[in-house]
Amino acid sequence: MKLLLDTHVWLWSILAPAKLPRRAKSAINRSSNELWLSPISVWELLVLVERGRLRIEAEPRRWIEQALARTPAQEAQINFEVALRSREVLPMHADPADRILVATALVNGFTLVTADQSLIDARPCAILPAL
Repeated sequence: MKLLLDTHVWLWSILAPAKLPRRAKSAINRSSNELWLSPISVWELLVLVERGRLRIEAEPRRWIEQALARTPAQEAQINFEVALRSREVLPMHADPADRILVATALVNGFTLVTADQSLIDARPCAILPAL
């Protein structure tokens, strides 16, 4: 299975693995599954730090580089098709990062691992709930 980690799931896997429920943790750790991470998650992390909603131990660029080095995930590309699809999915959803993640999952055949209840309820793509 190809798993796209939602930003909070990626952060939990690094900062608070105990927050991940057993099913999600098992899927993430299963060697037969591919892990993917979108650049939008890096962007979201930077926004959280800038707004003071997340504190990290180092300068943001350095922290992210170290976190990416510890994350056994491939980079999911944001391409023209993802950009186009992001405007077609979840038309009433205000979070552009969520729309890009969903579009990335749809375009690439990924399962989005998320604890975002609004995405779980909407099921705009294949979802693995991390609740």
